[in-house]
Amino acid sequence: MASVLDDPALERHFQGHTGAVTCADFNPNRKQLASGSADKSLMIWNMSPKARAYRFLGHQDVITGVQFSPSGSLVATSSKDRTVRLWTPSRSGESAVLKAHAAAVRSAAFSPDGQRLVTASDDKSVKVWGVQRKCFFYSLNQHTNWVRCARFSPDGQLIASCGDDCTVRLWDTSTRRCVNCLTACAGAATFVDFNSSGSCVASSGADGSLRVWDLRTNELVQRYRVHSAGIHSFSFHPSNNYLMSGSSDGTIKILDLLEGRLIYTLHGHKGDVTAVAFSRAGDLFASGGADGRVLMWRTNFDSKSYRDILQGHSRRSTPDPPPHVTDVHPRTPHLHRPQPSDIQIAQAVADTQATGPPVVELGQAVQNVPTVSVLEERLTLTEDKMKECLLHQSQILKDVRSSERKQTPESECLARPPVHLT
Repeated sequence: MASVLDDPALERHFQGHTGAVTCADFNPNRKQLASGSADKSLMIWNMSPKARAYRFLGHQDVITGVQFSPSGSLVATSSKDRTVRLWTPSRSGESAVLKAHAAAVRSAAFSPDGQRLVTASDDKSVKVWGVQRKCFFYSLNQHTNWVRCARFSPDGQLIASCGDDCTVRLWDTSTRRCVNCLTACAGAATFVDFNSSGSCVASSGADGSLRVWDLRTNELVQRYRVHSAGIHSFSFHPSNNYLMSGSSDGTIKILDLLEGRLIYTLHGHKGDVTAVAFSRAGDLFASGGADGRVLMWRTNFDSKSYRDILQGHSRRSTPDPPPHVTDVHPRTPHLHRPQPSDIQIAQAVADTQATGPPVVELGQAVQNVPTVSVLEERLTLTEDKMKECLLHQSQILKDVRSSERKQTPESECLARPPVHLT
């Protein structure tokens, strides 16, 4: 299989973050790439070679997750500052703040129609929000530890979430109930996502493992142990044929899901690889690292059509149209380990501090916050005033009652009817 593939190649690198890159996502319009960082900033990189990059400031702590809306008109970010922000990825630098979590927010993701947002938090909850009205809808509360990641299924009917309780939970968005609980790994589950057809869900773990379940049978169909350290994130290729992961072992691994094996190991970052993401078309992918770099790669190995790849398989296990994870043989959850045949690619990445795109800073560390946070501030002030009024009224009542007690003997005498002696 590997012999018919073209190797992935580093196409571009972006330097602008001053801290570790924690997350990345491509705009569906193919013109922008977003990245979030421990430096508290959101960067929007324009794909045109000489175009300026935009740095959005507003979060007060590490940005933990980023995702473009399906239309590409909004960017959602989550942060350890307990908030979620919705940004307009333009020079306006505008953002709206969503606040309902009681602890660090670890991820934010849009529904397929772009109308809802799902977030995961260290407060052990998954929350769903309305995007248009920027309002909180409801919470999902059965996790027993920090929730690291939550994602909508491609049809929007399910939400998958995972966390430090070592489980992947599947929620029905119409009933808001947990419909399945999968044991994800021996340690914390760090990331979860559906493939593009919604037939499978995968999770990664702090133990370095990757697991893939077929949701039609609720069976674990693949399990990989190809990293030597914890996995931060992974991404399904849009064809569903490949899965890419980034790890604290400093490598990017690319798995062939149809063959059930590791095909590429990429080296490009100094230190942990903390974020990976395929573009919506699958022709590009991005990686972010603890070194503060964002690397953009040309996929290349997806240039061979899926139909041609299927011809290399001797038999089909299902009449359903591809892609289909159950095409993998054997279909038992056997453990996949690195093979000597996987291709190691070490890309030399020079220091790009001097050659990076010019950066325009938008917003500020403490900026005027529209809509939701302004209402929150007003509500807080109103609550404080109400408390003052209630305390004042309570004191007046006490004074009145005290005064009435002092006057009771006299008033009682005056109120008594005359006594008639017989």
